[in-house]
Amino acid sequence: GNSRDIWVYLPPGYRRFSRTHYPVLYLHDGQNVFDAATSFAGVEWGVDETSERLIRARTIEPVIVVAVANIGEERVHEYTPTPGVIEAKGRRKKRSRGLAPLYGHFLMEELKPYIDGKYRTKPDPEFTGLGGSSLGGLVTLAIGILNPDAFRRLMVMSPSIWWDDFAIYRLVDSIKRKPPLKIWIDTGTAEPGWEQTRELCNRLVEKGWKPGKDLLYMEADHGDHSEAAWAARVEPALRFLFPRLK
Repeated sequence: GNSRDIWVYLPPGYRRFSRTHYPVLYLHDGQNVFDAATSFAGVEWGVDETSERLIRARTIEPVIVVAVANIGEERVHEYTPTPGVIEAKGRRKKRSRGLAPLYGHFLMEELKPYIDGKYRTKPDPEFTGLGGSSLGGLVTLAIGILNPDAFRRLMVMSPSIWWDDFAIYRLVDSIKRKPPLKIWIDTGTAEPGWEQTRELCNRLVEKGWKPGKDLLYMEADHGDHSEAAWAARVEPALRFLFPRLK
């Protein structure tokens, strides 16, 4: 019952090779993905420029990138898998209704069919990625674990592990059979509680993910919790999730 902007990056050669189909990466907080003019604090991730450079260098496979805007005050509801409260020092508390399942339904049942119908995509889950940072990283991992039949390449940047007394730990611990997910996960050592992300990675390894194969964890030395920090990690994340097929 709401509306939002969607931006789509098409890889070089898309129009020329009319029969080629492409994997797709969906990214949350779409305002920050391509354009500093729409981004929070005027800093963009530069995913289009980075993708273009890596594709032309034949470092990654050509990929379509879909940037899905958040809708302001509703972000805290859509990007959290469980209800909870954000404590903000000196500001009023923000309460979340935990609408990530509904947001995930929108992505899978409304947006993805539209993108697959309009563009030449590879619609199968093994060619479909999902990514975001902070609460967007949290919701990426939660949606991916619960819906591996939709998304199998996850870009999890600086996830908000602390949400709802570490609800994401409980979700990972509840996994009975490891889903076929390829996961990039990172944090910066200047972020409060960055060690929580290391613990999350350890729990994923305990569930069967193999470091360097279907899981890659990065600790960015002195990296903070900012758009600029995440922009700097787009390249290695893309290299891991969408490597050029030999």
